[in-house]
Amino acid sequence: MSPRPIFILGPTGSGKSAVALALAERLGRAEIVGADAYQVYRGLSVLTAAPTAQDLARVPHHLIGCIPPTQAHDAATHARLALAAIADIAARGAVPIVTGGSGLYVKFISHGISPAPPSDPELRAQLSALPLAEAVRRLQEADPEGAAATDLQNPRYVVRNLEIVLLGGKPLSYWRNNWQVEPAGPGVCLVHDTPVLDARIVRRSRAMLAHGALREVAALPPVLSPTAAQTLGLDTIRAFLAGRIPRSQLVPDIALATRRYAKRQRSWLRRESWLSPLPVPPSATPESLAEHIFLRFCKKMS
Repeated sequence: MSPRPIFILGPTGSGKSAVALALAERLGRAEIVGADAYQVYRGLSVLTAAPTAQDLARVPHHLIGCIPPTQAHDAATHARLALAAIADIAARGAVPIVTGGSGLYVKFISHGISPAPPSDPELRAQLSALPLAEAVRRLQEADPEGAAATDLQNPRYVVRNLEIVLLGGKPLSYWRNNWQVEPAGPGVCLVHDTPVLDARIVRRSRAMLAHGALREVAALPPVLSPTAAQTLGLDTIRAFLAGRIPRSQLVPDIALATRRYAKRQRSWLRRESWLSPLPVPPSATPESLAEHIFLRFCKKMS
């Protein structure tokens, strides 16, 4: 049998990329497949904390920095590319390791692409032109339960979910519960205490600025794809470059937005009962966590 993929997940800043890299090296024959909505874009490696050139040289990666930031890209498209990469990796006798923090991207890879109605360009354009408050109101009227489970501050999520409800004639819960029962492979979720994760996020925000996030954002095209435009920290840095906020506001604002995003990620991850929580003690290293995962899921592959 071909090796099944292993999923290493966690909120932003949890260290999942480093653990995936350590596990790949521990296995010897493994490759990493990204399940991140933002790391897939070229020119955003610093802002998205994507694997570095050194990381890419150590272990083959897929779906990292491979499409221009102006190109439209969604979870279904990403999943099809990821599943093809997983099949190719497994066919060569290597172990696919999937890692990332974008919930729907992960879910489509782990449990199959949802049969929700495909996007209708004309309707999408009409809904995207609505003020956010109006789109939220319409979603709440059409599907109160679905609206309650939607990030109502994110226009992209609101518009897509409203589009699904209108096109499919059914609530979001119908489409979200219509997954294949068994995941494509085992998975772990890295779990940090909230104060620890918050501190990691602040350090990561500082590191981004120190490693060239300002230059990276300044070099981007002025108009990005709807997904790339949602990259954490992008609007804040653009506001600084335009002189609208002081430099001292960069780290606090980026860290705050990242903490809020991580909170939503943790809520989603807790609902995914197929994932095995992996508490991360203060003394843990990527290598020690990888060894734990290896002994639990991978030893028979070696």
